[in-house]
Amino acid sequence: MHVSFRQLQLFLALADQGSISAAARACHVTQPTVSMQLKELSETLGLPLYEQAGKRLFLTQAGEELARSARNMVDEWSGLTQRIDAMKGLQRGRLRVSVVSTAKYFVPRMLGAFCQRHPDIDIALQVLNRDGVLQRLRDNLDDLCIMSMPPTDLDIEQQVFMPNPLVVIAPAAHRLAGVKNIELSELANERFILRERGSGTRLAGDAHLSQLGFQPQVRLELGSNEAIMQAVAGGLGLALVSEHALGEHRVDEALTVLDVKGFPMHAHWYMVYLKGKRLSPLAAAFHSYLGAQAAQAAAQLASQAGAWLGGGTESEISSPS
Repeated sequence: MHVSFRQLQLFLALADQGSISAAARACHVTQPTVSMQLKELSETLGLPLYEQAGKRLFLTQAGEELARSARNMVDEWSGLTQRIDAMKGLQRGRLRVSVVSTAKYFVPRMLGAFCQRHPDIDIALQVLNRDGVLQRLRDNLDDLCIMSMPPTDLDIEQQVFMPNPLVVIAPAAHRLAGVKNIELSELANERFILRERGSGTRLAGDAHLSQLGFQPQVRLELGSNEAIMQAVAGGLGLALVSEHALGEHRVDEALTVLDVKGFPMHAHWYMVYLKGKRLSPLAAAFHSYLGAQAAQAAAQLASQAGAWLGGGTESEISSPS
């Protein structure tokens, strides 16, 4: 059986891009070239690798199996080239990272600082909801995934690298703004705006409130932190958000952080990848770099929390391992 490395690259482009034309653009070749190479690949293997249904392209079972094997081969080759470059004193390659949406508030800055140390690398950053990141994790599409609630149904490696406190926010003119040590029972008649079910923030918040014996009255479920903060600023209710999501919103006089007993809730950000995966030298360097940020990030968030709350009480919750 003769299969070229180029054919595997074209097939992976097809699997990732979802169409022959998009695969051709991604690989800088013509559509007839992609079609011909994939036809030869399919004939070599003796089974169809994809099928067209309407305007969409779907991999067959044989195609899915080939995609998994081809990705492992391409990853291994990429790792080899990085190791050879390292022997030559060079540091270059492609780093693939997927993050849940809330992590977009700090990961790009970390990537920027990392790229300053390694100016010849390329970055592929995917920002998705938790389900999207989990699917990429299952398919082994990235070097590292960053999330706040690692899955319990996958065999993974995970490491805490940064705190992720959750706080209760309200409109700046809320009746409890500035009040110290608010009892959670004071919020019994308040309406809440929460992230969609399945998001890391929602899972952590639900677990924490359940531990505290509190059932929020949910008015809205929204799929982005920006939409939630706008809804809170508009007076639609209270919300639980990560301190990382607040950013400049805490100083625009539209929002305030309430000093509620049991909050900030202490959770963590995790670096996650499939167990048994061999990290490329570049991915291993980024893994170590993120780990080194933990102490600095913890000190910064502690300082911010003190400024917002004037010394509130922090509560801990253990994320699932």
